[in-house]
Amino acid sequence: MSENPNRIDYFEIGTPTPETAREFYGGLFGWEIGPPSAPANYAMVDEGNGGLWDTSAIGAESWAVFYVHVPDVAAALAKAQQLGATVAIPLTDNGQIVFTHVVDPLGNRFGIWQPKESPAEPG
Repeated sequence: MSENPNRIDYFEIGTPTPETAREFYGGLFGWEIGPPSAPANYAMVDEGNGGLWDTSAIGAESWAVFYVHVPDVAAALAKAQQLGATVAIPLTDNGQIVFTHVVDPLGNRFGIWQPKESPAEPG
C-alpha cells in the first residue's frame, strides 16, 4: 500500500488575545510556547508541532486549525474550491512555506501547506 502524501502534520491557533491562549493551552497541555517573532507575531508551540498566531493585525479572527501537508498547495486549493470550499486566507508565500486557509462546505476551517523548495547547493 502506498503512503498518502496528504498528511496532517501541524496545528495552529489564531487569536487576537494570544496571552489568553498561551495561558490556556500552556496550562492545559503543558506546551512550551515561544516568544512571538516579527513581523507576523507568530510563536512556535510544543517544539514546532504547532503555532500561535496573533491575529489582531489581520482581522482579529479566532481559529484552531489542522494543516495538511500537500505536494502542491495551488492544486489542492483549486480542488477544494471545486468541491465547495471557500478561501479564508488566500494562497500565501512567506518565504519558507506556501499555505492557505480554506473553509469546507460545513463551515470547518483548515490549512493546506507545503515547504518552499530550497535552492540547489552549489556543487
